[in-house]
Amino acid sequence: MQLPRFSMGIGDRFAHQGRAQLAAFTKAKQLGVDVAPVWNKSNREHLIVHSEPPSVRVEADAAVKALGWSGAYFVDADHIGLKTVDGFIGSSDFFTLDVADFIGKPAEEADIRAFVADQRKFAGTLNVPGIERPLDVPESRIEEIARKYLYAVKEAGKIYRHIEAAKGKGKFITEVSMDETDQPQAPVDLLFILAAIAREGVPVQTIAPKFTGRFNKGVDYVGDVAQFEKEFNDDLAVIAFAVKTFGLPAELKLSVHSGSDKFSIYGPIRRAVRKQNAGLHIKTAGTTWLEELIGLASAGGDGLEIARDCYTQAVGRFDELCGPYASVIDINQSQLPTVEQVARWTGEQYANALRHDQARTEYNPNFRQLLHVGYKVAAQMGTRYTNALGRHEAVIAKNVTENTFDRHLKRIFIYQ
Repeated sequence: MQLPRFSMGIGDRFAHQGRAQLAAFTKAKQLGVDVAPVWNKSNREHLIVHSEPPSVRVEADAAVKALGWSGAYFVDADHIGLKTVDGFIGSSDFFTLDVADFIGKPAEEADIRAFVADQRKFAGTLNVPGIERPLDVPESRIEEIARKYLYAVKEAGKIYRHIEAAKGKGKFITEVSMDETDQPQAPVDLLFILAAIAREGVPVQTIAPKFTGRFNKGVDYVGDVAQFEKEFNDDLAVIAFAVKTFGLPAELKLSVHSGSDKFSIYGPIRRAVRKQNAGLHIKTAGTTWLEELIGLASAGGDGLEIARDCYTQAVGRFDELCGPYASVIDINQSQLPTVEQVARWTGEQYANALRHDQARTEYNPNFRQLLHVGYKVAAQMGTRYTNALGRHEAVIAKNVTENTFDRHLKRIFIYQ
């Protein structure tokens, strides 16, 4: 099983927007750009909304059948480990092996020595085609990388072999995720991480490193865009080099996690991918739920009341909701509207504050980030929330399709 050159991860917390999401990919296909949709949902998200992994497959298959989609599509067991993977094996064909928590744990000394001895041939000045200056790679740096990442790579190998034993070799897509950690991985780190993955026998098709800058949930990139562009180009060059040097799958590509709404780096990503004729996997998961809220607010009546209630409860449960996402949000509480203010908002005011349109003065990234991590509130509303999604399907679906196509697919893959 091979992942096409371009793919995009799409989340759907409440499993109501599959057709609206796929409609955006159909529009891209009509313009001559094939991007494979990858429906993804993590174990944490399933626990919060009280769903089961097979529900994602049901939603994806139903959307594909309804729209007559003939292209490739996948269902991703997002951010799984050995403790959580079993529930996803039957319904998923894409597995994101999250080993970030194992970075920095000590591998066996014998394993470290063997890895350094095997990679010693790259020590010194290393020329990687596509990188402007040679990489400076003292042997001590190889050992440092091994001590930091080798244990994590070996954990990825354990998870991969567990899935392979159940599904069979070549029957699923493997991604390795190392993005949810404190420090970014430089291109030289990525090179030797890929060397370790190859030695571990994991046929990785996409890898998600941690890039420079902040990738906060649902808002734009925070950081030096020029620095990111150089780093991203260098990472693509490293991947091309690693494929040839270490025998990794030819379709290996970079994955950008928390890629939702990172508008300022979409241009650099698009230029780099075209320049190097590379592939790309980008995850844009949580913003679909925000488009549901925007649609409910815009619908007025009971929809607006639900949207207001979601915010009221989110403010009251701030620490509980934000704690698990502390590393990927930056919320200035003093810039949040009061509950009393939101209670007086019209549907249009609510939508304008939440919709990611930086040209509008009403847009509030603090409001947006809090609601992004506040889907637990809607989940606990139960049928009050999900029934409203059905009643206001038309306006919500329009928002979801426009968000997926206009703000993401078009900007990443289509703009000249």
